Amino acid sequence: MNPILPIEFFSRPAPQVAPELLGCLLVRQWQGQRLAGMIVEAEAYQGMEDQACHARVGKTARNTVMFGAPGRAYVYFTYGMHWMLNLVCESEGIPAAVLIRAIKPVEGLDAMRALRPHLADTNAWLNGPAKLTQALGITREQNGTDVCSTDGGLWVEKGASAPLEQVRLTPRIGLGATPEPWLSLPWRWEWKF
Repeated sequence: MNPILPIEFFSRPAPQVAPELLGCLLVRQWQGQRLAGMIVEAEAYQGMEDQACHARVGKTARNTVMFGAPGRAYVYFTYGMHWMLNLVCESEGIPAAVLIRAIKPVEGLDAMRALRPHLADTNAWLNGPAKLTQALGITREQNGTDVCSTDGGLWVEKGASAPLEQVRLTPRIGLGATPEPWLSLPWRWEWKF
């Protein structure tokens, strides 16, 4: 087991945290098994002014975790069928989070295949936020989990550092009618190796 990222790591703006999450291990304790994947894609969402962020409408029942302590999982349901995992950043009261968009599975692959049997043997297996939550058994139950501790069964460990020349920086994706400049902000980091 690698060192778990401390709360201080997440106590910064999401655009600073997101690129540093690349190479870290997202770990889930599921039915007595350790499931882990290296984070290879992440997107930052920063504050109420960010028109792509759930916090733009103020504090709601859905996004309350974003306004809380850093280092917590913000898990929400979307499109009536998918769970999405975000890691809360900044200090309490400032809503910011990093959406974990893709992982490279490294531990517990058989269990992940059982949880996500479709496309389990293709390169596109866990290259989406809904795919990885399904493979790790992440649902609403993990919303608010402290990811700086193993107590809640979901945490983030220090991992490899992504070489800058292998990191692709792009605008966030899937934002629909989000206005500029928020639509084009280059707040999506992807480790291509």
